[in-house]
Amino acid sequence: MAEEIKEGVAEETGAESEYQQVKQPADAKAQAADENAKQQQEPVKYSMSGGFADFLLSHKISVAMTSYQSGRLYLLGRNPKGGLMVNEQFFKRAMGLHVHEKSLYMAGVGHIFRMENILQEGQWINETFTQCFVPRTDYFIGSLDAHDVGLAADGRILFINTKYNCLASVSDVHSFKEEWRPPFISKLVPEDRCHLNGLAMENGEARYVTAVCKSDTIDGWRDRRADGGIVMDLATNETVCEGLSMPHSPRLYNGKLWVLNSGTGELGSVNLERKSFEPLAFCPGFVRGLAFHSHFAFVGLSRPRYDRFEGLDLDRRLKEADSEPWTGVQVIDLNTGAVVHWFRIDGPVAEMYDVAVMPDVICAKSVGLGTAEALALITIEPEPETA
Repeated sequence: MAEEIKEGVAEETGAESEYQQVKQPADAKAQAADENAKQQQEPVKYSMSGGFADFLLSHKISVAMTSYQSGRLYLLGRNPKGGLMVNEQFFKRAMGLHVHEKSLYMAGVGHIFRMENILQEGQWINETFTQCFVPRTDYFIGSLDAHDVGLAADGRILFINTKYNCLASVSDVHSFKEEWRPPFISKLVPEDRCHLNGLAMENGEARYVTAVCKSDTIDGWRDRRADGGIVMDLATNETVCEGLSMPHSPRLYNGKLWVLNSGTGELGSVNLERKSFEPLAFCPGFVRGLAFHSHFAFVGLSRPRYDRFEGLDLDRRLKEADSEPWTGVQVIDLNTGAVVHWFRIDGPVAEMYDVAVMPDVICAKSVGLGTAEALALITIEPEPETA
C-alpha cells in the first residue's frame, strides 16, 4: 500500500465536468484579496476536450501554466480518482516557467523561485497527489518585470529582465547581474524600451531571445507592436527573424527554432537560412507560453482585453475565422498542425503567460509562500542508504 503524507490543509471539492479543483488555504486567499476581488464576484469555469486527462496520463506528464493577471500557478494532471485535477496556487504575478530535471523554476513579482517535489516514490498527499512542489529557494530580485526563465549548465538562474532590456542572472548580493544586452540598447536603465520577453535555451546556454521591437527609447515598443518584432541569436548578436507581431516564447525543439507570433495568433518556426517565420497553426487567442512533448506543442492562449493587444492582425484573423478569443492551452500535433486536445478557462482569468510540460508527474499540487500549509508542512532529508 502506498505511504500517505497528511498535511490536512488543502481541501478537495467536486466540480463540474471531469475535473476537481483544490481550494486555497484561507490565509492564501487573504494574501490574494486585491488580485481576487473580481474573481470573487465572477466564477471561474474550466472545460476541456474529451480524453485530455487520459492523454496526460498515457504520456506520464502534467502541464504547468502561469497567469500573471490572476497571480496563479496552475498544475494540470490526471486525478487518480478519475478525470482531470486542476490545482491552483497564488503567486503574485506568476510569469516564466522552466523545468529542469525534477525542479520547477518560476518568476513572480520581485522573485525567482526554485520549487521541489517533497514526496518520495510511493508517497501521496491528501490521498490524491503524487507530487507536491514547495518553494525551496527564493531569490528576491525586486521590481524587474522578469519574464522567461532558464537554467544555465553551470547552475546560474537566467531570466529576461524586461524592465532593464537585458538577459540577467540572479545574484547572491544584488538584484541581478547583466549577462547580455541587445546591441541596439545604448545603456542599462530601468526603461522597458524594446520589451525583451522570451528566452530559448540550448545545451545549458541562452541562445535566442524575442523582443517586440528594436526601440531604444522608453516604452517605444508600444508603437511597433504590429510588425516590429524580432528574434535574436545571442551567439552572433544577429537578428535571425524580423517583421513579427509581439513575438513570445522562443523554444528550440527537435532541431527547429519555434516561436509564437502572438499578435497574429500563430505557432510557427524560424527558417534560419531565409530568416523568415513559417506558421504552422493559428490559435484563437493571443498566444504566449510554449512547451513540447513527443510530437506535440502545448500553446498558451489569452484573451486580448487590454489596449496593448488591440489593433493587431489577430483581430482580423479572429473575424475571418468567426471566432472569439479564449484563455487556456491547446495541444497541437506538430506533424499536421491540428489541435488534438485543449483546456479552457472562462470567467475573469483572461491572460496566461507561460506553459511547461512536467515529465513523470502524474497528479501534482503546489504550496504557496507564507501560508499555514507551507509552515506546517515539514519534511526531513532521508538518510543515505548504507551498503
